[in-house]
Amino acid sequence: MRPPTPPENQSATVAGGFFFSRTLRLSTFLLASAFALVFAKLFFPMDSGWPEALLVLTAAIATIVALARHLPLQSVLLAAFGIALIGGAASGIGAASGIPFGQFTFGSEAGQKIFKTLPWGIPLIWVVVVFNSRGVARLILRPWRKIRAYGFWLIGLTAVLTTLFDLAFDPFASRVKHYWFWSPTQLPVAWQGAPLVNFVGWAFVTLLILAFITPALVNKQLSKRSVPDFHPLAVWLGAILLFATASALHGLWAATAVDGIIGVLMVIFAIRGARW
Repeated sequence: MRPPTPPENQSATVAGGFFFSRTLRLSTFLLASAFALVFAKLFFPMDSGWPEALLVLTAAIATIVALARHLPLQSVLLAAFGIALIGGAASGIGAASGIPFGQFTFGSEAGQKIFKTLPWGIPLIWVVVVFNSRGVARLILRPWRKIRAYGFWLIGLTAVLTTLFDLAFDPFASRVKHYWFWSPTQLPVAWQGAPLVNFVGWAFVTLLILAFITPALVNKQLSKRSVPDFHPLAVWLGAILLFATASALHGLWAATAVDGIIGVLMVIFAIRGARW
């Protein structure tokens, strides 16, 4: 039998919940505004790249705040640091050596570079993609959350969803926004210019990241009921919609179709899992 929670701890918990609730509302509003600005830029082009920079920043903040409602903030920040460090390092090494994503070069449109190698937004993109892919995976796997192998299934499905996200993101980043450029490859099969090894690399790096950060994301407080969290799904689908719209406007119809299929499947599986 668990001991009763002291009144002062209950007050602190209520105050913390109130703070994160208000902060999440504000960050979600800013994120929605940033999405709207980037969508508007698709139809009314401008030379400045600040709407995309704002979108990356607000997406990272909203994602971290949303997760901090369920886990200690220090654990979420530790996991975010781990994602940014490993994902950013992998991207920097990939640009320099071609391993593990294939040979590519970051363009000037990607923004200011850290150590003249890695665009500043890339580590934050890894944080947004991995955290929200894991959140969508939790929704999908909700009916099986009590089985022993749930943790392994969650890790595997998160890697799959991260790879699918990159499948939608890469044409937007490389062919629409020119954040990076793929070098020609001798392999006969590629996806919108990206070699297939790129997606294998994303899956591998995601698994490596999850191997380190998963202990920090385990909720150690028992809960009688678990309410579905749709915030990761909203962020995930909002990004997919942005990629599909941009691809359609630039005549990338194969990418648009794939984005639509990915989005529809995620809605079906996530809502099905959430209703369980």
